[in-house]
Amino acid sequence: MDTAIPRLGVVLVPYTGSLEGATPTWPDLLAAARLAEDIGFDSVWIPDHLMFRSEHGTGGAWESTTLLAAMGAATRSITLGSAVIATSFRNPALLAKIAATVDEITGGRFVLGIGAGWNEVEFRAYGYPTDHRVTRFSEALHIITGLLRNGSVDFEGRFHVARECVLEPRRAGTGPPIMVGTLGQRMMGIAAEYADRWNAWLPRGGVGSPASSMPEALVPLLARIDEACLAAGRDPSTLERSAAVAVDTGGSASGLVSQWGEVLAGTPEELAQRIREFGALGVDELMLALDPPGPVGIERIAPVLGLLAENRP
Repeated sequence: MDTAIPRLGVVLVPYTGSLEGATPTWPDLLAAARLAEDIGFDSVWIPDHLMFRSEHGTGGAWESTTLLAAMGAATRSITLGSAVIATSFRNPALLAKIAATVDEITGGRFVLGIGAGWNEVEFRAYGYPTDHRVTRFSEALHIITGLLRNGSVDFEGRFHVARECVLEPRRAGTGPPIMVGTLGQRMMGIAAEYADRWNAWLPRGGVGSPASSMPEALVPLLARIDEACLAAGRDPSTLERSAAVAVDTGGSASGLVSQWGEVLAGTPEELAQRIREFGALGVDELMLALDPPGPVGIERIAPVLGLLAENRP
């Protein structure tokens, strides 16, 4: 495959009102996943949230790991991933058990994307602590990697405990790839130590980074993840890089993407060129959050995949 063309994923948003004003049902989400598979996307990604509250009202999301397991049983070959699960929402040993089960259901097509979380509204509403999120995440990741890669862990930290814990049954091998989503330097250091992949969710921005889906917004973040790898004694080339971007496919930009700063837009040729620019930066996978989301956006982006497919073997 041309190294200037990253793998392409689509982000499905299972949120209240996210499907052109309606809340997507399970049949809606499955139809979108199957359409993405049929037109040539490499992966489907499901965010992990519990609830939102803003001046526009209160909403929530379907539970992500349940959706991923169901999609795994109902699709054939497409990779399925979480983008990303907040480790504070589930006991880390239990999250490893969930990941191993989804990995089994998908036949090895699952990527466990995790992060420390950021939306304090849902933390507080569901009774999860908001203090020491990075330290809690680091301890959780130690347990998760031990169980998924080795099948056992014996750990007692400040916030998490898993004593003589065994993960059985599980698929042969080292478990699903682990992706850490973060823009923060300290979290990047943890990703460099433990993760198989790193992800930058560009549309939301934060930690000194603009809310921009343009390739140039990723450049300083790539430099920071390289620095984190070198500080951890790791060859930066051994850590896969991925990014999520928001794309206006020609709709009214009234959906979720309209909240996400500078977005990608233009003709199929222009969008294909932007994707190539991400590949030229060394991005292994690009996740597209489409406006409008769901089947309409996926159908509109299909010509872009067609143009890029001409450069793939």
